[in-house]
Amino acid sequence: MSVRARPPSNANQNLQTMLRVWTLQTAVLASAALLVFWGFYALDFLALPEAERSGAGPIGEYFAYDPDGLSDAIASLAAVNAAIFGIVITVVSIIVQLSSERYTGVARMFLRDRINLQVAAYYVVACVVSVWLSTTLRSAYVPEATLTAMLSVTTGGIVVMAPYFGYVFWFLEPQNIIARIRREAVRAAEHGAAGEGDAACAIAQGEALFALKELTDIANNSISGRDKIIASAAVDALKDVALGCITLKPQASPHWFKIGPKIRLNPDFVAMDPESLADLEARRTWLEWQVMRQFLGVYNDALGSMRDICNLIAIDTRYIGEAAVKAGDDELITLVLRYMNSYLRSTLNAKDVRTAYNVLNQYRKLVEALLMEGRHSAALEAVRHIKYYGLIGYDMHLNFVTETVAFDLAAIAQLASEVSSPVESLMLQEFLELDRPTNSRAREKALVGARKAQVKLAVYYLSAGQEARARAIAADMREEPADRIDSIRAQLESVETKDFWEIIDRGRNLEYMPPEQRALLPRFFALLDEPQAR
Repeated sequence: MSVRARPPSNANQNLQTMLRVWTLQTAVLASAALLVFWGFYALDFLALPEAERSGAGPIGEYFAYDPDGLSDAIASLAAVNAAIFGIVITVVSIIVQLSSERYTGVARMFLRDRINLQVAAYYVVACVVSVWLSTTLRSAYVPEATLTAMLSVTTGGIVVMAPYFGYVFWFLEPQNIIARIRREAVRAAEHGAAGEGDAACAIAQGEALFALKELTDIANNSISGRDKIIASAAVDALKDVALGCITLKPQASPHWFKIGPKIRLNPDFVAMDPESLADLEARRTWLEWQVMRQFLGVYNDALGSMRDICNLIAIDTRYIGEAAVKAGDDELITLVLRYMNSYLRSTLNAKDVRTAYNVLNQYRKLVEALLMEGRHSAALEAVRHIKYYGLIGYDMHLNFVTETVAFDLAAIAQLASEVSSPVESLMLQEFLELDRPTNSRAREKALVGARKAQVKLAVYYLSAGQEARARAIAADMREEPADRIDSIRAQLESVETKDFWEIIDRGRNLEYMPPEQRALLPRFFALLDEPQAR
């Protein structure tokens, strides 16, 4: 089975750039060293009396090897190569060990890297050949070609040492480690998807799952160390793995979706009951499920300590959901919604209002993507989930969460109207169930916020010529106390700019309405005074 070729990644381009820089540095150092040596050597040659000069010139004079004077030099050549190799091994081992303490699998990646293996092989060959060369010298014979070659090899080993240290530091940069693990995971998935047998797929599954765990460890360790940049890169890498695998699924072998022996004993899968495990195989989502399970673990670690990572996880989960929508993967869409719900549950349990605000923003965008792509049933199901967590926030006295949910549901209902969704009326019905009567002053803000969102939606309906829906909202609000209605009206009429007075991720004030809609507020509130039809 063929797998579509992937375009060169930024990481591969960075590697090529690094190799070009390394080659240039090596060439410059070698040229500078040879220029200095031959410059001074030529001056010394020219300073000799004319009678003592060789007719072959300075180059011929240098390569006219004298056996009597070379015995010590050749012996030291082997010592020089061994010493250089020792320095390289010592420095590199220390650097790799320090990185291994922070990032799992660094030593394994380092020892599998082609450049590192080639450099180590170069020094080993240089040491062995120089040792053998030291025994070839005779009083009447000098192996000129071998000696010249070893001088060149030794020169190369000395010159390449400094640029190679630069390569090692570049190789061990956290961003490059993360990119390398991501490539390994995607490569394993490609091999598994192309595999025709259980054995090949099982090996690829194990490699892919191991890479996901490595990325999760890096993210969690970075959160503990307050390193937001590295944690963000690890989270994004997990998302990239999932997106890469979504593109492979249409051509993938059926064996790839079975949970093989290499991953079946993983604690995440062992903890599942057999029926759930079978469902995971039937839905062909084990890898995406594993990616988002890692997301959830990182999310819980970041709650309260690094909110930006929680926001990023919600964003990346939305990207996976949008990719599932484009691919027509209904099972993955359902899985993404379940994990969005899990993020909200964890956030409400932690009473982290700001993070809930950010997650709801991404959840709303995902539902809007569902509506735009015609996934109306999934969008309605998501609306019900969002409403549920809005009511949970109300019960937990997290008024701002309930208010945010109200405005998000209003925005979703408005889009449903704009795209003529067949579930628009059901969404409106769910929305009108969000508010709960209260005599508690502590919950007054949540109720007023929900009512303001409903008024905003009703005014949109009036502007769109859907007066029946606006009347349905008015009927739902008709029993509200007059002072509450007056307060809601005054607050909405006072919002004349779309920009909030603080910097927020959403970019605009939730209560803002365009002037043409705000002008319809009196018309809507007049509906509240009309007698209710019997």
